[in-house]
Amino acid sequence: MTETSIRTDYRVRASELVGRNWLNTGGRQLTLEDLRGKIVILDFWTFCCINCLHVLDELRPLEQKFSDVVVTVGVHSPKFEHEADPDALAAAVERYDIQHPVLDDPELTTWQAYTARAWPTLVVVDPEGYIVAHLSGEGHAAGLESLVEELVEEHSAKGTLHRGDGPYVPTESTAGDLRFPGKAVPLANGSLLIGDTGHHRLVELDADLVTVRRTIGSGEKGAADGTADVAQFNEPQGLAVLPQQVAQQIGYDVVVADSVNHLLRGVSLADGAVRTIAGNGVQRLLDAGNHVKARPAELQESPDQLGGYDGDTPEDATPRLTDTHLGTRPLEVSLSSPWDVLWSTVLERVVIAMAGTHQLFTFDPVTGSVDILAGTGLEGLLDGDGAEAWFAQSSGLAEDASGNLWVADSETSAVRTISFPEINGHRRTQVRTAIGTGLFDFGFRDGAADQARLQHPLGVTALPDGSVAIADTYNGAVRRYDPTTGHVSTLARGLSEPCDVLVDLTPTATGSEPLLIVVEANRHQLVRVPIPKEALAVDEGASQTQRPQTPVVAGSHALTIRFSAPKGQKLDDRWGDPTQLKISSSPEELLVSGGGTSVGLTRELVLSDSVSEGVLHITARAAACDGEPGGEIPDHAACHLYQQDWGIPVRISHDGETGLTLDLRGLD
Repeated sequence: MTETSIRTDYRVRASELVGRNWLNTGGRQLTLEDLRGKIVILDFWTFCCINCLHVLDELRPLEQKFSDVVVTVGVHSPKFEHEADPDALAAAVERYDIQHPVLDDPELTTWQAYTARAWPTLVVVDPEGYIVAHLSGEGHAAGLESLVEELVEEHSAKGTLHRGDGPYVPTESTAGDLRFPGKAVPLANGSLLIGDTGHHRLVELDADLVTVRRTIGSGEKGAADGTADVAQFNEPQGLAVLPQQVAQQIGYDVVVADSVNHLLRGVSLADGAVRTIAGNGVQRLLDAGNHVKARPAELQESPDQLGGYDGDTPEDATPRLTDTHLGTRPLEVSLSSPWDVLWSTVLERVVIAMAGTHQLFTFDPVTGSVDILAGTGLEGLLDGDGAEAWFAQSSGLAEDASGNLWVADSETSAVRTISFPEINGHRRTQVRTAIGTGLFDFGFRDGAADQARLQHPLGVTALPDGSVAIADTYNGAVRRYDPTTGHVSTLARGLSEPCDVLVDLTPTATGSEPLLIVVEANRHQLVRVPIPKEALAVDEGASQTQRPQTPVVAGSHALTIRFSAPKGQKLDDRWGDPTQLKISSSPEELLVSGGGTSVGLTRELVLSDSVSEGVLHITARAAACDGEPGGEIPDHAACHLYQQDWGIPVRISHDGETGLTLDLRGLD
């Protein structure tokens, strides 16, 4: 394949922007005509999506550099029911410091008009109102900058570019001492340490959950180490207190998941000093459209991982992941949106919920060793051996009395458990799903675990009786799962995006009724919640993500994934075909043939005529390295792994489509 730009080769008028309301415009209802003369970047996003949050940060430098000619419009097209709540969207816009207009598109009207199929999707509209690029996934910042420069030159010459301020109008903050707090951890002195995410700092609160004892971090967004008043964070989330003997050996007490910086930070409680302990600050890019900033060997993948597979046929082939050890130089390892951290008494390591790559990592603070504990990097729900399991934006961690890990796997609305059985003298990592069924299933239902439903949980904690409490974030509830009975119940409702939950260990909580402390993000506070003897039973039904279904005919379908290496890169074909497709369906009976994993970006699918509707799950990968097309790849060239996951809802119709074409990247 030859190098190309991301610009399309067709001229199509952009559709009008239609939705329920506009945010960040001072109440003004915008139209495309209002934006004529500007280069418009439409960012189709949903606030649950980690890849969408990555794109928000990718766009910030571009928006700043071209502030007089570029207008970004966030088109919020929700996945979960809760995300369609206008108050929840307004809170998310404030939480993520979005400084451009946002269109509330709860019915996915504008999403459909622009044929978006995945979160995130970017569409570029030129100053005359024509679509010039249509991109899926993240990792497009460099290509967008080149395109904007090209459009500025072209439309300046034509006289169709209008410079000046855009329509963005900031809103007032609703926060107090805390601003969208993320996670909390109890300290030995009876206080709590909070990830004050929206203020980019840590806050130590007294046991009354109100009085601020001290803050750690300047409150300015950044990544600086130093004293408590100088250090900087960028949306810190999870915290883990280390055992005293480990802390004394290494010189810090608390590990912090510094999510947007893609770093782990170490904090000394004695003086509040902050140091970086893991991560090079460059996002580890293993998923949709991401770039890997080093040779694939940095990922500890065999050179032929994309070109060779275990198994006898493509239908049962799976990539070989030969090593999970990432090295003992933690400051050279790339991380991706670490969301929670936990000290594992079994592993004697810090476990990291690596939300950005849908994996769990471990970090040994004594040796500096960084390793992959579980997860292939593919997004979904798949149990089994840790090296083969799939996760989906894991965001909360807990350990029970037996040393098992519990994981709030947010995008699958699931709770997963990880055990470490000894098999033939070797410790294995086994993943099992306690609650949840898949990426598109959610709801609010108590009862047997296989029928119970959650909605985007972000936190979990072990309770004294062996059950676990779950911060069921988008249901505004705290739920309880009892592994003994396999039953799910509801402990509390009416909360505003609870994102963490922990057992209250303060002396005032040692009454007859145990208490939980809940981090209530959208009310900027921590609250105590009793654990009642009889939990309220709830059944508000099970739901699926409401996305438009594509009508398709039963029978044969030609699937094509369009991909070209961007400028300055070439496909890395040194070890065979560097592309890969993995395809499955829900229900399984929908796909008669064409499923499984194999090389190449085309596949012949056969859909059943006995299933009326379902979802096609498609993952495409391609590997490229820096170098000129037709030439050799230089030694030590930076190599890049591009990936996009699609869930395409379909319904069988006699006049439906007979083929499916998707873009891994925009094509010329």
